[in-house]
Amino acid sequence: MITCFIRYEIDPFKKDDFAEYARNWGQAIPRCGADLIGYFGPHEGSATTAYGVYNIDSLAAYETYRSRLMADPLGQENYAFSKRERFILKEDRIFLKNVSMPHGALVKP
Repeated sequence: MITCFIRYEIDPFKKDDFAEYARNWGQAIPRCGADLIGYFGPHEGSATTAYGVYNIDSLAAYETYRSRLMADPLGQENYAFSKRERFILKEDRIFLKNVSMPHGALVKP
């Protein structure tokens, strides 16, 4: 299992557009095969930083998921919405593996 972290730089005057974009992904991403943790928009501090986070089984599964997302009607509409409204100024994506699992108390021998 890997986790995709998407860091967005957004227009601070279009936070509501980003929130709509995030809600749309909240429908399309799980339908297309990824385990969405959530989209996170500015609240306190930076008014321009937002994140999207989801789990996927592997990079191969990610490629299949992306193909489904590109073919999904809501996915297509959401991409077009972001291009048209230009609320995303920059987007960076990184895949990380959780190396602290399992979480919990350490058992001493």
